[in-house]
Amino acid sequence: MDAGAGNGEASGVGGSRVRRYGSTGRARTMCLEALGVVKVATPEQIRRLVCPGTKDAATVRGGLKDLEAEKLVISPGSAVRVNAAGVRITEKLWTLTPAGLDAAAVVLDRPAREMGGTAKAAAASGAKYARAVTDVLTAFLQTPPEPTQPPVRKHQFAPAPPAEEPAEEPAVRPEGLGPLAAWSTEIALPVGGTFLSPARGSLRADMVFALPGHDVPLLFVEVDNGTEGPGIVADKIARYRRFFARRVPTGTGLEVPLWRTVWPDSSRDGYPPVALVFTKDMGEEAMLARMREIGSLAREHWRGEWIADYAPQGEKPDGYRDYTGTIPLLATTLHQLVIHGPHGPVWWRYGQSGWQSLIDALDNPGDYRAYSVRDQARRQARQAEQDRKNREYEARRRALEAAKWTCPTCHRSVYPDDGLTSGGECRPCLSYRRSQPAVPEQQQSARGGLFGRRRRT
Repeated sequence: MDAGAGNGEASGVGGSRVRRYGSTGRARTMCLEALGVVKVATPEQIRRLVCPGTKDAATVRGGLKDLEAEKLVISPGSAVRVNAAGVRITEKLWTLTPAGLDAAAVVLDRPAREMGGTAKAAAASGAKYARAVTDVLTAFLQTPPEPTQPPVRKHQFAPAPPAEEPAEEPAVRPEGLGPLAAWSTEIALPVGGTFLSPARGSLRADMVFALPGHDVPLLFVEVDNGTEGPGIVADKIARYRRFFARRVPTGTGLEVPLWRTVWPDSSRDGYPPVALVFTKDMGEEAMLARMREIGSLAREHWRGEWIADYAPQGEKPDGYRDYTGTIPLLATTLHQLVIHGPHGPVWWRYGQSGWQSLIDALDNPGDYRAYSVRDQARRQARQAEQDRKNREYEARRRALEAAKWTCPTCHRSVYPDDGLTSGGECRPCLSYRRSQPAVPEQQQSARGGLFGRRRRT
């Protein structure tokens, strides 16, 4: 059951002299790793997922046949696809055996209990949805092609027909979201019960990316192939929210979100993000209409609560959205994801406008962080205005102090003001003088000297 290199085998992707079908340890390891994540896939899908630099799927088929001989993989069904030339091609579907699950768990460094099932039943029925999930994962990974030159093997496969040859891989691919080992598929999200035995009403995430310390430490992905109504997709978002809201007690007596016991957290507000990837080619207008309808039906789960702020008179009202308890919901198409990669401007964040990169789409420009910046700017503006008024007041005060004089009557300090003469009496003295009865002029002239003139007799 040795799936790695060794026993004198070559270390490259090319053939070896040991295995019947000429596979190397690296080739078999890549097959186990791929099937350990996606559970079921065709050789061509595995090639594009882990070794797109190979000319065709012969390297992968050799690895799968050698793993089959070791009873680690089986091919319980087949799938039909139409290539770029419009030719229908039938391909084997491969999945892991129980022993293969254990071997893949070692390769992926995961506990065997987290590996899930073998997807044998899905492979027997064509695994149409599982193959769509694998295509989406390939677009997320954007595995760089590494050209190889497989050697001639003793048990050489018959050459594939020209129609089966894959399209030429791009020389340079956009940045992917990887590595493959950070991804999982078909993960139970129990709204009740346990991860191994989820209660009714739980759901399974199509894909989960988890990598502590990454710019995007956690991302849940739902693949939409257009077969379910918008209401059903919106209900999945509601169940995601129920799962994220579920809390469990810890040994300290405190409760924590159940998802935090399994996956890493991020510094962003709200629950972990969920990305919808639409795979059906239905035209741009129809696709946008479907996206909008799903978003409208799931609005309460992603919108957040508007918290209004008190606005002083003359200022524009402001506020922010509290995303606590809501899901950052994103959407894109498989076509955009393939061309631009997961970090390109392919994401439509519900509640925002325009296409954004993944990091920008996961940001919350309308949350308290942005509001606090605006609020701080307003506070600084108010303080600057108050400082300006204080400076003007102080300048006026100093000017008045410099211009004051002493009232000649009451000896009070007098400050310049309308109706006052510099060096003259203060306003109270002037008011008192004006309030006294006026002395008739004839009486004033009748008075002589200090005591007035005496009347003649």
